[in-house]
Amino acid sequence: MLLASDILRKYINSAYLKRKINRSYIDKFKQNITALFNLTDNRESEEYLKNLISDFLKNTYYSPDYYINTRGRSDLVIYNGKDPQSSVGVIIEAKALKNKAEMPSEKNLNTKAFQELLLYYLRERITQNNIDLKHLIITNLEEWYVFDAQLFEKLFAHDRTLIQQFNDFEGKRLAVSDHSLFYKEVAKPAIELNLKRISYCYFNILDYKNAIQNKQTKNDNQLIPLYKILSPEHLLKLPFNNDSNQLDKEFYSELLHIIGLKEEKDSGKSVIRRKVEKERNPGSLLECAIAKIDGMDILYNLQNRSNYGETKQEQLFNVGLELVITWINRILFLKLLEGQLIAYHKGDNGYTFLNSDKIRSFDDLNDLFFLVMAKQPSERTENVRNSFLNVPYLNSSLFELTELESRSINISALPDDIQLSLPNGTVLKDNNGKTKNGNIDTLEYLFAFLNAYDFTSDGAEDIQEENKNLINASVLGLIFEKINGYKDGSFFTPGFITMYIAEETIHKAILLKFKEKQGWDCKSLEELRENIKDRKAANELINSIKICDPAVGSGHFLVSALNEMIASKARLGILLDNNGYRINDYEIEVQNDELVIKDEAGKLFEYRPALKERQIVQETLFREKRTIIENCLFGVDVNPNSVKICQLRLWIELLKNAYYKDGGKSENLETLPNIDINIKCGNSLISRFPLDASLKHLLKGTKWTIETYQTAVSNYRNAHSKDEKHELLQLIKGIKEDFKKDIFVNDPIIKKIHSLRSNLLPLQQTSELFGDEKGKTKEGKKKITQLEKEIKKLEEKVEEIKNNKIYEQAFEWRFEFPEILDDDGSFIGFDCIIGNPPYIQLQKLGLESEKLAQMGFDTYTRMGDIYMLFFELGNRLLKSSGILTYITSNKWMRAGYGENLRGYLANNVNTEILIDFAGQKIFDAATVDTNILLFSKQKYAGNTLACQVKEKVLNNLSVFIRQNATICQFKQNESWVILSSIEQQIKDK
Repeated sequence: MLLASDILRKYINSAYLKRKINRSYIDKFKQNITALFNLTDNRESEEYLKNLISDFLKNTYYSPDYYINTRGRSDLVIYNGKDPQSSVGVIIEAKALKNKAEMPSEKNLNTKAFQELLLYYLRERITQNNIDLKHLIITNLEEWYVFDAQLFEKLFAHDRTLIQQFNDFEGKRLAVSDHSLFYKEVAKPAIELNLKRISYCYFNILDYKNAIQNKQTKNDNQLIPLYKILSPEHLLKLPFNNDSNQLDKEFYSELLHIIGLKEEKDSGKSVIRRKVEKERNPGSLLECAIAKIDGMDILYNLQNRSNYGETKQEQLFNVGLELVITWINRILFLKLLEGQLIAYHKGDNGYTFLNSDKIRSFDDLNDLFFLVMAKQPSERTENVRNSFLNVPYLNSSLFELTELESRSINISALPDDIQLSLPNGTVLKDNNGKTKNGNIDTLEYLFAFLNAYDFTSDGAEDIQEENKNLINASVLGLIFEKINGYKDGSFFTPGFITMYIAEETIHKAILLKFKEKQGWDCKSLEELRENIKDRKAANELINSIKICDPAVGSGHFLVSALNEMIASKARLGILLDNNGYRINDYEIEVQNDELVIKDEAGKLFEYRPALKERQIVQETLFREKRTIIENCLFGVDVNPNSVKICQLRLWIELLKNAYYKDGGKSENLETLPNIDINIKCGNSLISRFPLDASLKHLLKGTKWTIETYQTAVSNYRNAHSKDEKHELLQLIKGIKEDFKKDIFVNDPIIKKIHSLRSNLLPLQQTSELFGDEKGKTKEGKKKITQLEKEIKKLEEKVEEIKNNKIYEQAFEWRFEFPEILDDDGSFIGFDCIIGNPPYIQLQKLGLESEKLAQMGFDTYTRMGDIYMLFFELGNRLLKSSGILTYITSNKWMRAGYGENLRGYLANNVNTEILIDFAGQKIFDAATVDTNILLFSKQKYAGNTLACQVKEKVLNNLSVFIRQNATICQFKQNESWVILSSIEQQIKDK
């Protein structure tokens, strides 16, 4: 039997369910709802109860940020802002407790209260044209019926007959002008027509009375769903703490301060820079690192020093920042691991290890990186083993010395005695709860700052007993994106965008994969599920989908793709445990860009090693994630810091489902694979070798095969020792070097040189045989000179290609990922390309733009933007019928410089979906207008599902597009403007 709280969970956003509620909020909720009980009187009027409800909501949640009052004939409304000038978000129809006849019931929903609510809804939605309505409520204080406004929109706002009758009634054009007659003659029939389609959330607060009035706190968790169902986050559909669309600005700002960075505005966008000289603090991590690098002349040790900047100051900054980001990545990963261990062991603080008690110096922190995390427990020294008894070995290359560290400094080089000033508004508090000020040792500050937040919250429906803000992997991901993205012209992409792109792209890719393999022309996952008989084979087929983000940044899109692939397998009924049994008793879905797992009662899944069923689920999720990350997800970025952060985010996703071995009985966690080989550094837009360059000659004449290459990469992912990893990396490097040499040998220019030499040689031999005077006729001399000039010119061209700085960061798509090559070495391509490529005007790139002009892009125009080239690159990288989905600036749709891209799209791909966010700002602190475009690598079918989004649609973008899209036809020479069917007819005339 489902408890009342279990029923409520089904109506609350699953991602919001995962968020802990602060103890002070629950205490205030209990206090106010107790007062509500005490003041309730069955004999009192509707007006009396309405005031009680208003006071309860204001005092518990809404005041002063959201205004509550009557509006017209509506009993109560909750506004979306602080005053009545803002739009209405919630309409409440209140009834007296004694007025049972007008209240709905399970057997009779179509009562006067519902009919009144419908009238007030129509006045708000139709007359006031309010598109910001979120919920509608009927209550008598004890019983509550909560309806989603989207349901009313679908059932009533689009009912033309009802709207016509409503407008006639409001205009006094009906025979009935009395409200009671409207309810009977108009509203009641409209409701009756839709009764079977009306869903709602029902609860009775008396079911919670015992838990509310219990002064002990042990049962307070039962109140969490009731608290959340009435909260602004639910009723007004607000972003909530740790929402994947929201940044924790306080955490972000103070972390920047500790690092030594500052966010500033530049040309309408936020950029992150080193603090100006007068504001720099010698105690920040960045300034400490730069001081050491400069003082020890480290820059002279670096190969390709120019890659870090043109001037010494640029090089110091970029080397220092790369080192600091490496260290911060490790520290944040360890903080999440610590939180995970505490959660696994029911809050046991014996599993804490990242604090000043255990780590007193940067030397100690360095030891944690390399003598603890990089060593199996049996390999650790006794002293280290005793100090970090509960810290598991995870086999992550995150805790191996990077190449830059080996040539410069590691974190132990930072001074222990240096201090950092606390910023105004620091999260640190003294014993009296007052904000601290002054200076503090940098390392102590870093740990105190991290310990002021809760890193144990992911997946737990619980009360936050300490006054700490919640930080989880999603929020850290946004912070990584912010720190890393703005410098390169890319923007943090909100979760609802990456979630939509992942869902649309992957669903299409899955359906296409089964069509190619099985011949099933299914239109949806639900239809596909009915056809699947061999679940294991179906699971493996999905694992063959290859997805790439060629401007991967922090890896946000790949994480969204990972979550969507898991959720899609669950929807298809092919998520299987180690024994091949289906994971049946859990609902697995993506909400707010996060993977949410709930049991049949709607409770969030929490891993407990001692419970066999949960051990099986945890192992399954870990194995599935590992398989997908290893086999399906690939990324490239020109920024080495981006690559590190993307790798970290994928490791964090695996860490979420790390499990204890031996069925949960072991003290050792399952180790992480070496996924770093799937995320590579390089300039995606620049390559020496074309995708159709042949490898057949090499494969026939040497010991290498594509299978050898693929096996080496696979073995690297699962290698455990440093020696094994190093040997495999050297093998992989050797194979790629041989590929390069072979492609050069078979290059048309090289072949031309050989041909010219073969023509030259006989002429030279004749000359030598008969002597200069007799052998070198005038014509012969001329021929030799001509051939020598041609050969010299071509050889210079070859040397230029080999040594040209244009190729210094070139990325060779031709052979960097063996997973997309066939057995003959031919380039097959990816199933999906997704992402948010950078937005940088080409004319601002200077010499870099000239390099790109030499890469043969049809979409290149000097006045254009770099993202346009990524459309063409993406299409090149796709296999036949593959799918690309990007979010980019929408300027290409209408601007003159977009003509090349429009022509390329019209002539080379099938544009299936185009969404124009016309004036809606998707990116935080960015002035750019955006669009989403999805195309397949096929001939244009002439029909594009197109939609303009002129309002904020955070949680239901897919639904909005299905309801509001139109079919458009786009031509290459015209601006791409989305028109309704009526507008298209007018235009065609």
